[in-house]
Formats: sequence, C-alpha cells, structure tokens
Amino acid sequence: MILRQAERPYPRARAPARAWHPRRGLGGGHLTNASITLPLWLFIVLVAFGGWAALVLLLAPGMRWYFRRRINTVIRQIGGRLDVELPSFKLTRRQVLIDRLFHDPKVQAAAAARANETGEPLSETWRRVDRYAREIVPSFNAYLYFRLGYAAGRALARVMYRVRIGYVDAESFARVDPKSTIVFVMNHRSNMDYVLVGFLAAERAALSYAVGEWARIWPLQQLVRAMGAYFVRRNSGDALYRTVLSRYVQMATAGGVTQAVFPEGGLTVDGKLRPPKFGLLDYMLKGFDEREGEDKRDLVFIPVGLNYDRVLEDRSQLLKLDRDAPRPGKLAGVMKALGFLADNLWLVVTRRWHRFGYACVNFGTPFSMRAWARERALHFPALSDDDRRTAVSEIAATLMTRIGEVIPVLPVSLVASVLVDNPGRAFSELELKSAVHQRMEALAGRGARLYIPREDQDYAFGVGLRMLTLRRIVVEENGLYRAAAGEGSVLDYYANAIGHLAMHAA
Repeated sequence: MILRQAERPYPRARAPARAWHPRRGLGGGHLTNASITLPLWLFIVLVAFGGWAALVLLLAPGMRWYFRRRINTVIRQIGGRLDVELPSFKLTRRQVLIDRLFHDPKVQAAAAARANETGEPLSETWRRVDRYAREIVPSFNAYLYFRLGYAAGRALARVMYRVRIGYVDAESFARVDPKSTIVFVMNHRSNMDYVLVGFLAAERAALSYAVGEWARIWPLQQLVRAMGAYFVRRNSGDALYRTVLSRYVQMATAGGVTQAVFPEGGLTVDGKLRPPKFGLLDYMLKGFDEREGEDKRDLVFIPVGLNYDRVLEDRSQLLKLDRDAPRPGKLAGVMKALGFLADNLWLVVTRRWHRFGYACVNFGTPFSMRAWARERALHFPALSDDDRRTAVSEIAATLMTRIGEVIPVLPVSLVASVLVDNPGRAFSELELKSAVHQRMEALAGRGARLYIPREDQDYAFGVGLRMLTLRRIVVEENGLYRAAAGEGSVLDYYANAIGHLAMHAA
C-alpha cells in the first residue's frame, strides 16, 4: 500500500466539468454565457409577477402615504375654513368598521339564530355577514368629497339650474347642540337631489346618503362609497341583512355622522309627496337614548324642501302611472337622449337656452328627538316593537308635514297650478298673470315659502310661462295660452309639487 502511494504521489487529475448547453446538453462553453429559452406564457407570468411585486412593495406604500397626506391637508383646511367637524367614526378605516360590524353582539346573535333556523353551517352564515358588511360600509375619502365631489357637484348644478337657497331658519340652527347627530330629511323629486343638497350643505357637513342598488355598478359604486354613501337593498326580506344594516345605521348615528334621508323611499311618481317609509328612521330611533351624558348625542332632524322648475325624470316617472303605456326600448331611449341633447345645444347656439330654470332648497326648523321624547316621557330602548313603531310612524308623519311646509314655490309650479285649476280654459297673458299674482298672495298669506326671482313677481310669472312654452307644454294661439293637448299629466306633475299648499290657499 505504501509503495503504491509512493508510485503515485499526485492524485489523478479529474476531467473538467462540462457546461450545460440549451441545445447540445452537457458540453463545452461557459455557464455564464449560456442562454435559456422560456415559453411565452411563462415569460408573461414572470413579468406580471414582477410588476405586481413592484406595485405592492414599492408603489402602493408611496401612493398611500401621498394620498393620506393630501387627505390630512384637506381635513385641516376644512376645519379652519369651513364650519365642518368630521366625526372620528367617518374617518375610521373601512376595514375597522367592517370588523366592528361583523363582531357586533347583536349581529353575531342574529347569525347564530339564522344558522339554527336554516341548518346552514355557521361558517357559511359568517361569510354571508361579512359580505353584507362589505356591501354596506362606505369608505369615506375627504379629499374626493371636498375637493372633487364638491367642485363637480357645484359645477353640474349651476350648469343645469339657477341654484338658490330660499329659506334657512338660522336662529333655530344656532341653538342646536354642536355634538348632536344631524339628519337631513327631504322630499325626493329628482336624482339631482343628491348633488344639490350635498353641495349646498358642504360648508356645514359631509352628508352620508343611503343609496339604492341602482348605483351598484362599476366604477360608480366605488365613487359612491368614497363620497360616504352606504348601499341599501330596498324591500329586502332577509332578516339577517336587515340586522346588519340596522346596526350600521345605529353605529353611524351614535358616532355623530351627518346623514341625509328620503322618508318617501323613492322618487315621486306624480309630483305629490309620497307616504313615508319607516325603515331607516326606525333603525335610528331603535337605540336612541334621550338621556344626557358624555357618550349620548341628541338626534336632530332638519326638514329640507326641494323643488325644480324642471325635473329631468318627469316624463319617465309619469310612465309608471300607466302600466299599459308603451315603453321605449333601449335604442329608442338612447336616440331620445341624443335628441334632447341636440335640442339643448341648439338653444345654446341660438342664445335661447335658459338652463332648466330655478332649483331651490329650503331648510326648515330643526326637530330635536331628545325634546320630543322628554315631552312624551318615552325611552326608545325600553319600548316594545309595537309601541316603537307607533312612535316612529307619528314622528315620520310630523317630519313629512314639516317637509311639505318648506317646499319652495317656484315659477313653473305657480303657473302650472293655475292652469290645472282651470282645465280647458284659454288665458290671455294679462289674465294669466293676474291669476298667478292672486295665487302668490294666497300662498304667502298661508305662510308658504315662495321664491320670487329678483323679488319681482312679474319676472317670476314670465319665467314660469317661458319654461312651459319652451317645452311646448303650454301653447299660444291668437294671444291666448292653454295647456297643450296630451300634456295635462305633465302640468299636474308640477302643480302637485305645491298642491298641498295651494289646496289650503285657494
């Protein structure tokens, strides 16, 4: 063994490692100069994964920091420039609110009851609760609301209408406890109501609306949530969903979130005020505690009355009154919308366009629930369901009465009401003007809130008549004015806006 090692003092040299070649396999060449061929789909996957990693790890944190900084700047500015104090609930992260709603004891109890009744696995019921919570809870963005939303709402409203605030009970507003939860309750005439009241109230509050399922389309639903609105399934028969919704409304109300509610539940069909629905009002009042304390807020309803010289949805709403009336198809609807746009562009070009007349908002006397409950010795958390519903129905009726009292009387409604009260009659301009002036005096004597443009009654009459003749709802023949054939329902629609006032003033 020793001799063999001496005969071979050096180890046997090994063959050099052969580099792998993509085509020839193992062979000559260096590994550093080798190339690799990948399928196109794998290359796309790798590039997409790399882009996603860069977005999540590098860009997203920077973007969150940038937008958070802008939002904080906006919050400081509105705190100093406007009379707006955003409650902490509204600034809480959306995921935190979803978790609070999901783990709420009443929601969890309702989920357990649902699972027991239906035999559904509790895990599946919890997934349902999580889905409901994510559907309802908004993601308020102060920058979008006060920078983009306010500017866009103001521009849109002013392009379409001559926007006016007709009446505000400033003295009563000044007496409202600043820590109260404010709820604007208003009549619902047009989808412009959201824009109009939101932009007019933006110097005092950031409103949170309850929005129907019609807005749950991409990307509108993301924008709606960012503006602080929450989605509501109308007429839902799911008890678990109603529990989740009611708990969110109660959490927001207890947190001081300023809300805007349409007690009618939907757009007016014939121009009249509709009977109130109690859903959201009942949710707000169910846990309302009228006693004073650091963690207890008063609940103050502010009646808001809206009216327009022209409602864009008037004819489409009137179609709902006649189920047998032919409905235009999608193509016909698009063509009609384009024709409407072309007609208005022509009026702009010929300098005969007067926008769509006046849009006016009145803010009535605040209605304190603390004072109302104390006068009647009511404690809502202790009421039975039947007693609470009775109280809520009384409150809803009172609110609708107060809303009706502050609905603005506008020029088109004035002229329309006179023509409706005299069907088939043809008026000279002087006769019609005299009748409208008499109607103004009668309404003012009853305490109705008239908006007289430029404080000139003759000008107000001229505006109303011009709007109706431009739309060919009223026609002139030989110096006499009368309702156009087939347009009686449209005149009724605008007369009905003040019908509850004119009926008592006639």
